[in-house]
This record gives sequence, C-alpha cells and structure tokens, in this order.
Amino acid sequence: MTVTADELFRRASSGLPCWMGHADGSRESLPIARWMGGEASTVEDRIADFSMIDRCTGPTLDLGCGPGRLTEGLARRGISALGVDTSRKAVDLTVNRGGRAVLRDLFEPLPNVGEWDSVLLADGNIGIGGDPVRLLRRAAELIRPGGSVIAEVDAPGDDRVLTQTVRWETDTTVGDWFAWARVSVDATSGLAQAAGLSVVDIAAIHGRYFARLRSAPASR
Repeated sequence: MTVTADELFRRASSGLPCWMGHADGSRESLPIARWMGGEASTVEDRIADFSMIDRCTGPTLDLGCGPGRLTEGLARRGISALGVDTSRKAVDLTVNRGGRAVLRDLFEPLPNVGEWDSVLLADGNIGIGGDPVRLLRRAAELIRPGGSVIAEVDAPGDDRVLTQTVRWETDTTVGDWFAWARVSVDATSGLAQAAGLSVVDIAAIHGRYFARLRSAPASR
C-alpha cells in the first residue's frame, strides 16, 4: 500500500510514527506530536506555536495546515483563520477541532486573494514544492498591502537552499516521491528579496525559528 497524505494524518491522529525518506535510503522521524498539537506536543512546542500565532493580528491563511492546530489556535483567540491543505483527512481534523479549512492546492484559486493580514507557513512549509521563491511569491499575492508572511525556517548554518526528493514512509509502507526544500535562517533574506518581500525579524523560540516577511518598499 502506498502512503498518502491522508494515511499519514490518520496515523498522526492515532499517535503512530511516520518518517520522511530520502533518496539515499536515510530517513528522519516526522514531528507527529507537534503537528497534532495540544497535549500531544511538548510544552516548548506549544510555547513556540503561541509565539507564531502572536504574530497574527488579523485574518490569517494557514497554508499546509495539516491537522489544524494553528488554525484552531487562531480561532480560539477570535482571529478569523482559514486552513488550506491537499489532504482530506487533514481538513477533516482541522474542522473537527473547531477550525475552518478548505481542500485545495495552495496555488489554486483561494478566497480573498490580496486581503489576508497574515499567511502562515509553519513546520517548514516554505519548502512545499521544492521552490521557496515561487511559494513566497504566491504568499505575497495572498496578503494585503502591509500584511505579513510568517514562515518557520531551519536553524542558522548554511545560506544555500537544500532541494530534496523525499517521500512519506511508515514501518510497512512508502509513498510516492515529491519535491521538498529546506530553508535556513541564513537563506531567508535572499529568498524573500527574490519574491518581492523583506525580512522584518526572525524570532528564535525553543530551537525553532520564525521569520516575519513583508512586502518590500517600492523603489524610488
């Protein structure tokens, strides 16, 4: 059986382990407990999540929302939020915990383009599709003038973007290969500039890093 995103999130909701597999045969554990949020996650991850949510002051689009912990967290604070994911199970999990979500590719038409106060790219979702500049340009289209893109990135150490071909794996099954990218703190400014954005600040919270980006000022 091939592992789909739906199966991945089914396992996540049951607390079962999953991995991200690499072409060289290596694999790394996926942070399933963090993705689920709530009591399943660590105190440190909950604090970091709260810090990310604190950066959202108005209507927020949560791209690649997964099980919806951030979409739910925003709704609990009275902030209008919409999750977007290509997994039916992820969307169902988000809705079941009180959030709103749509089943859609983030490059497809979305509600209120150009009107969102914030766009979230949590859990390394800046790497979706293996092309961070394309993804950030899409995020920039979605926010209002003066809005923010808040992206979780990797720790400092390398200013190169690591493009990978990866797949989901469980203890008995594997999924199809897909493109992914890893972006460190060091690479963020250059990518933002290429996408017409600029880095406002980067917050380090319990070993996680959150970059806040805004539209670059118009040249004179």
